[in-house]
Amino acid sequence: MQLIFMGPPGAGKGTQAQILAALWKIPHISTGDILRACVVAKTALGLKAKAYMDAGELVPDQLLMDIVQERMNQPDASAGWILDGFPRTVAQAAFFDKLLCDVGVEGSTSGKDCDIRAVNLDVPDNVLVTRLLSRGRQDDNEETIRRRLQVYREQTEPLIEFYSAREQLVAVDGDRDMGLVTAELQQALSGDS
Repeated sequence: MQLIFMGPPGAGKGTQAQILAALWKIPHISTGDILRACVVAKTALGLKAKAYMDAGELVPDQLLMDIVQERMNQPDASAGWILDGFPRTVAQAAFFDKLLCDVGVEGSTSGKDCDIRAVNLDVPDNVLVTRLLSRGRQDDNEETIRRRLQVYREQTEPLIEFYSAREQLVAVDGDRDMGLVTAELQQALSGDS
Protein backbone atom coordinates (compact mmCIF):
# COMPACT_ATOMS: atom_id res chain seq x y z
CA MET A 1 0.00 0.00 0.00
CA GLN A 2 1.38 3.35 -1.06
CA LEU A 3 -1.27 5.89 -0.13
CA ILE A 4 -1.41 9.67 -0.19
CA PHE A 5 -4.23 11.08 1.94
CA MET A 6 -5.74 14.38 0.86
CA GLY A 7 -8.64 16.25 2.33
CA PRO A 8 -9.47 19.65 3.73
CA PRO A 9 -9.00 20.53 7.40
CA GLY A 10 -11.75 18.77 9.36
CA ALA A 11 -12.41 16.07 6.73
CA GLY A 12 -11.10 13.36 9.04
CA LYS A 13 -8.11 12.30 6.95
CA GLY A 14 -5.74 12.13 9.92
CA THR A 15 -8.19 9.98 11.86
CA GLN A 16 -8.83 7.67 8.90
CA ALA A 17 -5.11 7.45 8.10
CA GLN A 18 -4.37 6.41 11.71
CA ILE A 19 -7.13 3.78 11.71
CA LEU A 20 -6.03 2.24 8.40
CA ALA A 21 -2.32 2.45 9.23
CA ALA A 22 -2.96 0.47 12.44
CA LEU A 23 -5.22 -2.00 10.63
CA TRP A 24 -2.72 -2.65 7.82
CA LYS A 25 0.37 -2.33 10.07
CA ILE A 26 1.97 0.36 7.95
CA PRO A 27 3.18 3.77 9.12
CA HIS A 28 1.04 6.90 8.96
CA ILE A 29 3.64 9.44 7.86
CA SER A 30 2.88 13.11 8.46
CA THR A 31 5.31 15.54 6.85
CA GLY A 32 5.02 17.86 9.86
CA ASP A 33 5.98 14.95 12.12
CA ILE A 34 8.85 14.00 9.79
CA LEU A 35 10.28 17.53 9.86
CA ARG A 36 10.05 17.75 13.65
CA ALA A 37 11.61 14.29 14.09
CA CYS A 38 14.51 15.12 11.73
CA VAL A 39 15.17 18.36 13.58
CA VAL A 40 15.06 16.63 17.00
CA ALA A 41 17.29 13.79 15.75
CA LYS A 42 19.67 16.41 14.28
CA THR A 43 20.00 14.54 10.99
CA ALA A 44 21.86 16.37 8.21
CA LEU A 45 18.57 17.05 6.42
CA GLY A 46 16.91 18.04 9.70
CA LEU A 47 19.61 20.62 10.42
CA LYS A 48 19.16 22.11 6.94
CA ALA A 49 15.37 22.25 7.46
CA LYS A 50 15.81 23.83 10.91
CA ALA A 51 17.78 26.71 9.39
CA TYR A 52 14.80 27.56 7.13
CA MET A 53 12.26 27.03 9.91
CA ASP A 54 14.21 29.23 12.37
CA ALA A 55 14.32 31.98 9.75
CA GLY A 56 10.53 31.74 9.38
CA GLU A 57 10.80 30.46 5.82
CA LEU A 58 9.15 27.50 4.12
CA VAL A 59 11.31 24.43 3.74
CA PRO A 60 12.19 24.25 -0.01
CA ASP A 61 10.48 21.51 -2.07
CA GLN A 62 13.70 19.63 -2.80
CA LEU A 63 14.74 19.49 0.86
CA LEU A 64 11.26 18.40 1.92
CA MET A 65 11.29 15.68 -0.74
CA ASP A 66 14.72 14.49 0.43
CA ILE A 67 13.41 14.28 3.99
CA VAL A 68 10.30 12.37 2.88
CA GLN A 69 12.45 9.96 0.85
CA GLU A 70 14.76 9.41 3.83
CA ARG A 71 11.76 8.61 6.07
CA MET A 72 10.23 6.26 3.51
CA ASN A 73 13.47 4.29 3.26
CA GLN A 74 13.17 3.28 6.93
CA PRO A 75 12.36 -0.41 7.53
CA ASP A 76 8.84 0.14 8.88
CA ALA A 77 7.79 1.67 5.54
CA SER A 78 8.93 -1.29 3.43
CA ALA A 79 5.45 -2.89 3.38
CA GLY A 80 3.75 0.40 2.53
CA TRP A 81 2.74 3.72 4.05
CA ILE A 82 0.07 6.36 4.31
CA LEU A 83 1.44 9.82 3.57
CA ASP A 84 -0.39 12.80 5.04
CA GLY A 85 0.44 16.44 4.24
CA PHE A 86 2.58 15.83 1.17
CA PRO A 87 2.52 16.47 -1.72
CA ARG A 88 0.76 19.84 -1.57
CA THR A 89 1.43 21.07 -5.11
CA VAL A 90 1.38 19.50 -8.57
CA ALA A 91 5.14 20.12 -8.85
CA GLN A 92 5.71 18.16 -5.63
CA ALA A 93 3.34 15.42 -6.79
CA ALA A 94 5.05 15.05 -10.18
CA PHE A 95 8.48 14.87 -8.56
CA PHE A 96 7.26 12.43 -5.91
CA ASP A 97 5.61 10.21 -8.54
CA LYS A 98 8.86 10.15 -10.51
CA LEU A 99 10.88 9.47 -7.37
CA LEU A 100 8.76 6.47 -6.39
CA CYS A 101 8.03 5.02 -9.81
CA ASP A 102 11.20 5.73 -11.76
CA VAL A 103 14.00 5.93 -9.23
CA GLY A 104 12.24 4.00 -6.49
CA VAL A 105 12.30 4.07 -2.76
CA GLU A 106 13.52 0.93 -1.01
CA GLY A 107 10.61 -1.48 -0.83
CA SER A 108 8.52 0.37 -3.42
CA THR A 109 7.46 -1.03 -6.73
CA SER A 110 9.39 0.45 -9.62
CA GLY A 111 8.48 1.26 -13.18
CA LYS A 112 5.00 0.78 -14.65
CA ASP A 113 3.79 -1.28 -11.70
CA CYS A 114 4.06 1.66 -9.30
CA ASP A 115 0.76 1.64 -7.44
CA ILE A 116 0.36 4.93 -5.62
CA ARG A 117 -3.20 5.76 -4.64
CA ALA A 118 -4.28 9.27 -3.72
CA VAL A 119 -7.28 9.28 -1.40
CA ASN A 120 -9.44 12.39 -1.33
CA LEU A 121 -11.97 12.75 1.48
CA ASP A 122 -14.65 15.08 0.15
CA VAL A 123 -16.70 17.03 2.68
CA PRO A 124 -18.80 20.17 2.00
CA ASP A 125 -17.32 23.40 3.38
CA ASN A 126 -20.32 24.09 5.66
CA VAL A 127 -19.86 20.71 7.35
CA LEU A 128 -16.12 21.35 7.71
CA VAL A 129 -16.73 24.74 9.31
CA THR A 130 -19.14 23.18 11.81
CA ARG A 131 -16.69 20.36 12.61
CA LEU A 132 -13.75 22.72 13.05
CA LEU A 133 -15.70 25.19 15.19
CA SER A 134 -16.82 22.31 17.44
CA ARG A 135 -13.16 21.48 18.20
CA GLY A 136 -13.03 24.72 20.16
CA ARG A 137 -9.48 25.71 19.28
CA GLN A 138 -8.61 29.34 19.89
CA ASP A 139 -7.46 29.96 16.31
CA ASP A 140 -10.57 28.31 14.82
CA ASN A 141 -13.06 31.08 14.11
CA GLU A 142 -15.33 30.95 11.08
CA GLU A 143 -13.42 33.59 9.10
CA THR A 144 -10.06 31.87 9.66
CA ILE A 145 -11.51 28.44 8.86
CA ARG A 146 -13.11 29.65 5.62
CA ARG A 147 -9.79 31.26 4.59
CA ARG A 148 -7.93 28.00 5.29
CA LEU A 149 -10.50 26.07 3.26
CA GLN A 150 -10.17 28.49 0.35
CA VAL A 151 -6.38 28.10 0.35
CA TYR A 152 -6.78 24.33 0.59
CA ARG A 153 -9.19 24.26 -2.39
CA GLU A 154 -6.82 26.43 -4.46
CA GLN A 155 -3.86 24.15 -3.73
CA THR A 156 -5.66 20.83 -3.92
CA GLU A 157 -7.92 21.11 -6.99
CA PRO A 158 -4.91 20.69 -9.30
CA LEU A 159 -3.70 17.68 -7.24
CA ILE A 160 -7.09 15.99 -7.54
CA GLU A 161 -6.91 16.47 -11.31
CA PHE A 162 -3.27 15.29 -11.37
CA TYR A 163 -4.06 11.97 -9.67
CA SER A 164 -7.39 11.54 -11.45
CA ALA A 165 -5.72 11.86 -14.87
CA ARG A 166 -3.33 9.05 -13.84
CA GLU A 167 -6.24 6.92 -12.60
CA GLN A 168 -4.69 6.95 -9.12
CA LEU A 169 -7.46 8.89 -7.34
CA VAL A 170 -9.84 7.28 -4.88
CA ALA A 171 -12.57 9.75 -3.91
CA VAL A 172 -14.63 9.05 -0.81
CA ASP A 173 -17.57 10.94 0.69
CA GLY A 174 -16.24 11.97 4.09
CA ASP A 175 -19.56 13.51 5.18
CA ARG A 176 -20.79 10.33 6.87
CA ASP A 177 -20.36 8.32 10.03
CA MET A 178 -16.66 7.65 10.69
CA GLY A 179 -17.16 3.87 10.59
CA LEU A 180 -18.88 4.04 7.19
CA VAL A 181 -16.03 6.13 5.78
CA THR A 182 -13.47 3.64 7.15
CA ALA A 183 -15.38 0.71 5.65
CA GLU A 184 -15.59 2.39 2.22
CA LEU A 185 -11.87 3.22 2.31
CA GLN A 186 -11.00 -0.39 3.22
CA GLN A 187 -13.14 -1.74 0.39
CA ALA A 188 -11.95 0.77 -2.22
CA LEU A 189 -8.27 0.41 -1.35
CA SER A 190 -8.23 -3.36 -0.88
CA GLY A 191 -9.79 -3.74 -4.31
CA ASP A 192 -6.93 -1.72 -5.83
CA SER A 193 -4.12 -3.76 -4.35
